[in-house]
Amino acid sequence: MTPFDPHFILLALAPIFLAFIGWEFLYLRRRPDQGSARYSLADTASNATLAFLHQVGELAAAAFILSVYQFFFDWRLFELPFAWWSLLLAFVLQDFLYYWFHRFSHQIRWMWAAHVVHHSSERLNLSTAFRQSLMYPLAGMWVFWIPLAIVGFTPDTIITVVLLNLAYQFFVHTQAVGRLGPLEAVLNTPSHHRVHHASNPRYIDRNYAGILIIWDRLFGTFEPESEQEPCHYGITKPVRTHNPITLTFHEWRDMLADATAPGKTWSHRLNHLIRPPGWQPEPPPSPRSHTDH
Repeated sequence: MTPFDPHFILLALAPIFLAFIGWEFLYLRRRPDQGSARYSLADTASNATLAFLHQVGELAAAAFILSVYQFFFDWRLFELPFAWWSLLLAFVLQDFLYYWFHRFSHQIRWMWAAHVVHHSSERLNLSTAFRQSLMYPLAGMWVFWIPLAIVGFTPDTIITVVLLNLAYQFFVHTQAVGRLGPLEAVLNTPSHHRVHHASNPRYIDRNYAGILIIWDRLFGTFEPESEQEPCHYGITKPVRTHNPITLTFHEWRDMLADATAPGKTWSHRLNHLIRPPGWQPEPPPSPRSHTDH
């Protein structure tokens, strides 16, 4: 282990995050037109509680996850020196893997059951970045970083680049910042991430980037923010509560109810877990009457 446990990176950055939240709060108070960006006590308290539960889940699973990374690191393909280029490579590879984690989190219901927590608010401000799920370890987020250990990055390096990626993403959860000129072509920006959080049909399942928007541009999931169509935030099946327990478990409850409902085949039950959210089996064809030809 390093002298500073990388699991506490986000905690160490908390004063910076809180300072920016304070700035955004004061800025929005002077902007009455920013309805979905404004802070409410109930929403912000819910976000903070969910962040705390998320940290509890991550710390509870940390020993197991690190042991998995260590196992694969012991069978690594390369001996990578500690150098600027190896750290840059780790950042780029992790960001590429994050894109696929994030994309699958919207396309596989088991993973969406955890990720939906982050999208469930109808507001978007910097505190929304704290709105995370206790259930990410069970959903399998950590599995996507295993290739980094196989390549030859240490478990501590993996945890460090993952958490720094998430730290960057804190700053894109805002409506107080417009477009950022040439940076829009390369980086995930507040404009790009507003699209990702929007429930407008044209914006759903777009802009999965962590730091680099180039992955969305390469793999056909990029959508620019349109001045003609403002973003509306939340999920298509709203959860009208600020209760963090309900927010954490409502999709797990619905998913398991679908998967265990009577009259379904084992294939249907499995598909409720691995198909996209909202998937339902095709109804059986109605029997033809004697007059059908």
